[in-house]
Amino acid sequence: MNTPKTTAQQSLLLTLVLIGWFALAAQLYIMLGNSYASTIELIIRYFSYFTILSNLLVTISSTVLLLNPTISLARFLSKSKTLTAIAVYILIVGIIYNAVLRSIWQPEGLQKVVDELLHLILPILYVIYWFVYVNKSQLQWKDFQAWLIFPLIYVTFILLRGALSGFYPYPFMNVAQLGYQQVFINTFFITLVFTIVSLIYIGIAKMKRNEGK
Repeated sequence: MNTPKTTAQQSLLLTLVLIGWFALAAQLYIMLGNSYASTIELIIRYFSYFTILSNLLVTISSTVLLLNPTISLARFLSKSKTLTAIAVYILIVGIIYNAVLRSIWQPEGLQKVVDELLHLILPILYVIYWFVYVNKSQLQWKDFQAWLIFPLIYVTFILLRGALSGFYPYPFMNVAQLGYQQVFINTFFITLVFTIVSLIYIGIAKMKRNEGK
């Protein structure tokens, strides 16, 4: 049984849905407007960014929470552990972009707007949604292990495809420039960040649970 949502909760979800689908569609439009690769290659590259995948999860989960469909995928995306995993991913997107990548390029026009939406606005709004509205009573310390599967699969895909195509979506994953040893070191530290952020989320959940007793 779905818990009735407050007006504020529905408004936040609607904001996430509208901003999310706009930003994702606009980024695809911008990429397809480039002529440096074929349309198929550009689409593959679009889905090769962890930013896009994480924001897609945010937007789909927000849409599911807003519309409450009864399909099995919707039930999975509505689970607190799934929502927390997505909150981890999108916060990592915001942290890495703003701490590492923001200084190395200067987008303009629509690209600048989309960048801010994907790397700052949506991460903040989704983390707020998680903190205020997601039921955290079932979260356990061990849950972070399962949440690492998606980013590790992502890294494996990027390295395999990069070896074949020469395209790496992020400079810290660029084997052609850094070599495998440095990329594996970078991957280790990024995995460590994922672990720490996951444990912080679970720690917050446990503190809120204790406050409610």
